[in-house]
Amino acid sequence: MKESEIIVLKSPAEIEKMRKSNRIVAEVLASIKDVARPGIATIELERLCEEELKKRKVRPAFKGYRGYPYCLCTSVNEEVVHGMPSNRVLREGDIISVDVGVDCDGYYGDAAITMPIGRISEQASRLIDVTEVALRRAIEKAQVGNRLFDISYAVQSYVEEKGFSVVRAFVGHGIGRDLHEAPQVPNFGTPGRGVRLKAGMVFAIEPMINAGGSDIVILDDGWTAVTKDGSLSAHFEHTIAITENGPCILSKL
Repeated sequence: MKESEIIVLKSPAEIEKMRKSNRIVAEVLASIKDVARPGIATIELERLCEEELKKRKVRPAFKGYRGYPYCLCTSVNEEVVHGMPSNRVLREGDIISVDVGVDCDGYYGDAAITMPIGRISEQASRLIDVTEVALRRAIEKAQVGNRLFDISYAVQSYVEEKGFSVVRAFVGHGIGRDLHEAPQVPNFGTPGRGVRLKAGMVFAIEPMINAGGSDIVILDDGWTAVTKDGSLSAHFEHTIAITENGPCILSKL
């Protein structure tokens, strides 16, 4: 591991600060889930997010990050991640991944969910379920003494067994006083490899799963990643802390 990739362990007090920022993320995602329905434009979800963050006096983590212009990422159907809010109106049968990050008192929170819009196809429903279960299985491997790629393999093995594919171009990440810290947390890898997990590590684990092939393409906006074959994609993310008592999900209500 290069020196620039040193993993910063968080103290119990820091983890509590991160619990606060991540709880805000969870609350905002819950508010968005309440209003996401056929007929609503993704820019309206962005406005709701802005209002919720202002109310809580916290800073959006994504807006301005490397020039990204919004608080939210809203990725619809074949969009994998980093979809931009727009006047695009959600329709019955769509699925949408919503990703939110906040900076609260100098500590970051980050989480994402994929939601059905009205009644969706059986394939879309299975894709969402498999992606969410893959995240749960990955979190279960975030135990002191395990290796980093035990987390990665938990995602890959489950997803591929179910006939879907893992996006390899994007990965999860460490998080703390910076939105993206070491280490990278891929959703594929060989179990028993990678850094040994220690109490105080905090990761944003985020499976991005495609119904078709794993290849992606970046659109002309420089941000939106879509599946190369046009297949559906789903994305779930939690920020978790590794403790002596097992993994602790910080980004849940």
